[in-house]
Amino acid sequence: MKKYLAFLRGINISGKNKISMAELKTELEATGFQEVSTYLNSGNIVFTSNLDNPRPMLEKLIAESFCLQVPVYVILMDDLKSILSNAPEWWDSGDKDKYDNLIFILSGDSPQEICDLVAQPSQNLEKIEVFENVIFWTFDRKAYRKCHWWKKTASPGIAEKLTIRTANTVKRVLG
Repeated sequence: MKKYLAFLRGINISGKNKISMAELKTELEATGFQEVSTYLNSGNIVFTSNLDNPRPMLEKLIAESFCLQVPVYVILMDDLKSILSNAPEWWDSGDKDKYDNLIFILSGDSPQEICDLVAQPSQNLEKIEVFENVIFWTFDRKAYRKCHWWKKTASPGIAEKLTIRTANTVKRVLG
């Protein structure tokens, strides 16, 4: 059995794309996923499976059980641990004035293609670094509205290509 993390994009936000995490857990277990747990109400799932690629099954289950087309990012737990062990020094530094995020790419785009779409981060306000298939992103909490990546990652044509999790959420789902 392989241990996975799944991040659902855009659920339970402002009353849209509602999915009960308890119901989702029940549906996943009924489908054969094991050791299923969820974290927060924003679609963070830990589970084990024998499947090499559980993403299509998860997306189908959500479509059939909740009548929603929800993009899902799936990663092996060990792969995410490896990514985090290669985080830049400035990411998740404990600085309360900084907001640290990890960007996962849902589309077929590479992280570099996403960086090219979004363009350069705002100097002295935010930092990005690509590692493998993710982008580490940190920005100044007090000046987030001035941050280029803050605006662009939420814009049409880019937002649907990504799912973003805070450093705290990523660490919590790792256990």
